[in-house]
Amino acid sequence: MIDWFYQGAVFIAVVGGLLALILGLIGRLPSLVSLSPLALTALGLIVQAFITIGVLVSGSTAKGDVIEFYGYLITALIVAVGAGLWSLAERSKFSTIIIGAANLTVAIMLLRMWQIWFGH
Repeated sequence: MIDWFYQGAVFIAVVGGLLALILGLIGRLPSLVSLSPLALTALGLIVQAFITIGVLVSGSTAKGDVIEFYGYLITALIVAVGAGLWSLAERSKFSTIIIGAANLTVAIMLLRMWQIWFGH
């Protein structure tokens, strides 16, 4: 796990989550504005998976349990993709709120992944 990449992913997830919550609370339907940060977050999780696989193949390892790390990674990806699909299937202001909640959930899961990787 690369620290600067983690920080960027958390920033996108938190800002996107807060933006989507605000948009949902004022009654906006899911749009490119609310879905783009979620898509970037999901893409970041996929890139993070490849980065950590590369780090593991090169001989380094996480200070915590690698299986737990990948469990969080896969679950965070399922949350992000699931929220995106949900918002496309049910276009309402509540879907925009779900996008925000999913982004914030992924941000918390990224924090836990960082703790597992660096042993904090």
